[in-house]
Amino acid sequence: MSALGALVYQESSTSQHLTHHTFADNPPMNRNILFALAAAALFGASTPFAKLLAADVPPVLLAGLLYLGSGIGLTVFRVVRDRGLSRTGLPRGEWPWLLAAVFFGGVAGPVALMFGLTSTSGSTASLLLNAEAVLTALIAWMVFREHADRSIVLGMAAIVAGCVVLSWPAAGSTSPAAPSGVMGPALIVLACLCWAIDNNLTRKVSGSDALVIASVKGVMAGGVNTALALGMGAQLPGLTSTFATMALGLAGYGISLVLFVLALRGLGTARTGAYFSTAPFIGAAVALLFFGEAASLAFWLAAALMGLGVWLHLAERHAHEHRHEPLEHSHSHVHDAHHQHAHDVEWTGTGAHTHMHQHLAIVHSHPHYPDIHHRHTH
Repeated sequence: MSALGALVYQESSTSQHLTHHTFADNPPMNRNILFALAAAALFGASTPFAKLLAADVPPVLLAGLLYLGSGIGLTVFRVVRDRGLSRTGLPRGEWPWLLAAVFFGGVAGPVALMFGLTSTSGSTASLLLNAEAVLTALIAWMVFREHADRSIVLGMAAIVAGCVVLSWPAAGSTSPAAPSGVMGPALIVLACLCWAIDNNLTRKVSGSDALVIASVKGVMAGGVNTALALGMGAQLPGLTSTFATMALGLAGYGISLVLFVLALRGLGTARTGAYFSTAPFIGAAVALLFFGEAASLAFWLAAALMGLGVWLHLAERHAHEHRHEPLEHSHSHVHDAHHQHAHDVEWTGTGAHTHMHQHLAIVHSHPHYPDIHHRHTH
């Protein structure tokens, strides 16, 4: 089994009576936060390199090859892990959510981003990607009724302010050759909106196999965009450029998405988006340090505002008494306060393990985020 495959498990969704207790330990979220930050690092670092490729590859074809590289690479991981492709682990009722996520996040979003990159500096584009976290949270709160604390709202306000500063014409760079105007930033924000919709739709299937979700999205989105580009007359670049583009897609879109889905099931949509909003800072650092882009005072002001917003997200603490409804599903777990059950199969009694299990109804209080076990109303 590959190292990536070892991270990925299946889960799905019923049980009996009620217990009541309180405990004060911190939620086991360190691994989920690490997943979100690693996803952000991979995606953020890929943006300036994608801009470099955009000079030689048409935007729609570039988006297609990035996702196709992601899909093919992750499919290879699946074949190694599962010794074939006979199972998806995705319930029939979740396919409409995934297909809609593929359209918004895999087709429309990347195309908008690639067109936006043609008229926006890499550092400015990287920081504008913070808008994804804001839009993700707004949809999560307004449409899917995910709870938001004051620190999350204030953090989002700071990020919005940074995006406004950064989107002002020619604000992102002091270089005379830097692209200016609002069309490029507007297209990048449109891409962020598509990915925000995608993030919320993906939350509906995040309990299923993350590797399956990401590989299906890559193959379908990459295939559609590549076929569309070739139908519009685009020509494939040389073998080296094609391979480099697809390899960048595997890292920046594929592995990043697997990690994002794992974080999504453990942190909820808005919080995962908040951690993921560190991606633009990584991308901006790459653009400034390795591609020689110059930054103005407005750029650093925007960075400070966005940094404040991210810090407010990271500092959030959410705890109250809440009730868990009965639930039955399968995922990797240890026997903590949420997992107290007997086993029908042999088990050593220690370590993480995966099997179908039932959750009894329970009332307790502890710090938590809206993960797959904490999607209650407030």
